[in-house]
Amino acid sequence: MPPVSVDAVVPSQAARTPSPSPAPARDALRAALRRAAPALGLFAAARLTGMLLMAVWAWRIGESPLHLLGQSWDSLWYTRIAAHGYGHTVTFAGGAVVQSDLAFFPLYPGLIRAVSAALPLTPGGAGLLISWTAALAAAWGVFAVTDRLYGRRTATLAVLLWGLLPHSVVLSMAYTEPVLVALSAWALYAVLTRRWLLAGTLALLAGLSRPNAVALVAAVVLTAAYELLRGRQRGWRIWAGAALAPLGWAGYVLHVGIRTGDPLGGYFTVQAGWSSRFDFGMGTLRFVRHLVSTPEKFGFPIALVIVAAAVLLLVLMAYGMERRPPLPLLVYAGVLVLIAVGGAGFFESKPRFLLPAFPLLLPLACAMAKARPRAAVVVTAALAGLSMGYGTYLVTVAPMPM
Repeated sequence: MPPVSVDAVVPSQAARTPSPSPAPARDALRAALRRAAPALGLFAAARLTGMLLMAVWAWRIGESPLHLLGQSWDSLWYTRIAAHGYGHTVTFAGGAVVQSDLAFFPLYPGLIRAVSAALPLTPGGAGLLISWTAALAAAWGVFAVTDRLYGRRTATLAVLLWGLLPHSVVLSMAYTEPVLVALSAWALYAVLTRRWLLAGTLALLAGLSRPNAVALVAAVVLTAAYELLRGRQRGWRIWAGAALAPLGWAGYVLHVGIRTGDPLGGYFTVQAGWSSRFDFGMGTLRFVRHLVSTPEKFGFPIALVIVAAAVLLLVLMAYGMERRPPLPLLVYAGVLVLIAVGGAGFFESKPRFLLPAFPLLLPLACAMAKARPRAAVVVTAALAGLSMGYGTYLVTVAPMPM
């Protein structure tokens, strides 16, 4: 069964519909928010419960929950960039390995700087405020995309599942994933509704947030190319949206390259200092072999299970659904899985790299929507227990970066 095209989910007349006046637009926004409110409420309840359990354990071991959420691992790099700008490096192995803050894209630290300048918040507090706000916007975007394709019940389940992933504690931390998912979900919604300029602009911004935003860029550009080649779309807006989409990601990569004296390869050299490179999965295979033969920290086998589940869900999404998702969602999720599986370095962080791949949850959400309520409740309860327990472990106990 071929993928659902944009035309299959958006009436062609939509392209010729005049822009609504401000008052009806506000009414439509309020109606959309009311429709999404139950899903957003469940998402907020899931994340707040997880944070409360984490906070109780953090207090028990003498740690500050807000400090753990706002000043851990990558959060320290982002808040340092926000406070002092780029230029910080850490050197290991007698100078053979240099980790530079140029590996971190600029949108999130820029937002931290702006919010901490406008409000009486520390950079860590500003980062948390941005992440929590972006997480709600992302959940709404996930709902909007799924609701358009599969209906309100499936959309509500997809949002709840996304908020209860084993590694969803990252959505409550001062990390960039909530910002990326918010921009990606609404960009994909814009593609489905033929708002090409909005899709391109959001993809541009997403490209300034994280390196794996290239998945969104690919989704916007390839979908636009497909629609143009099939003659389904015409006009300057689709061309402009496709042209805007890669500018953020490519612009920062080129900026780092120029700054390091190697315009095309400089950014990838910086990433290599973090042991992060794309090697077509050879590093992943070596690490899996290591896990099979050597006892490792608890988080590593969990990461392997999550990556394997993502691959399985991608196959189900592409070939096992009664109504396969449209092209932009397939490209977006597929590229994110490819990056996670094909990239070397920081195996324990791969679940976090997959967190933006919310379309992978569509097969499970559709199945749960058709299942008996008792079965859906059992799956949700089991996932909630895993998510909250594992999230508490990651933030308070785990000796490895997320």
